[in-house]
Amino acid sequence: MVKSQESFAVIVILCITLTSSFFFIYKLFSKKLILYNTERAKLGITIRYVIFSFCFLVLLPFSDNQFHPFLMISILSIIWVNDSFAFFVGKNIGKRKLFPSVSPNKTVEGFVGGLIFSIIAALVISNMYPHFSMIQWIVIAFIVSIFGTIGDLIVSKFKRQANLKDSGKLMPGHGGILDRLDSLLFASPFVYLYINIII
Repeated sequence: MVKSQESFAVIVILCITLTSSFFFIYKLFSKKLILYNTERAKLGITIRYVIFSFCFLVLLPFSDNQFHPFLMISILSIIWVNDSFAFFVGKNIGKRKLFPSVSPNKTVEGFVGGLIFSIIAALVISNMYPHFSMIQWIVIAFIVSIFGTIGDLIVSKFKRQANLKDSGKLMPGHGGILDRLDSLLFASPFVYLYINIII
């Protein structure tokens, strides 16, 4: 009974988090402001976007009611590969802006480069860790690349609205802690949905 209640609570929080995520996606692509001009609005965004997303980041290593530490390492690796190669490809051959109104440095070429190398990383991981099939790892790479990039853009939108360059001062030169975690935080509920409910 306790396990059933825990599962129900996770599903409720997941639904709230995904609803909030799609709301942010709508605000991003419609180019409308994300309002957080009251303490209540700021608290709501903090809970739904940061705290709830972090919950699913913690839950990611669990699949089939078992703890899989290599699963978390694999997903982190795909995130890092995506971010790193999106930067390198975009810096060297990027010409077409991906979302100039929010993040003028991101390019279409960078996004495609990050996605391609994420898929390559997923193929390597599928041979090392066959808990999921090759196709399932490729789908995870797509989810991580697409929603990770969107999460990065949403944080950029927050900063642009607030006229801030960095999201915090604890990591000088890196844009703040949220900038280092934005892709992972935003993608984690979608990855959790795929590996624990859809598969």
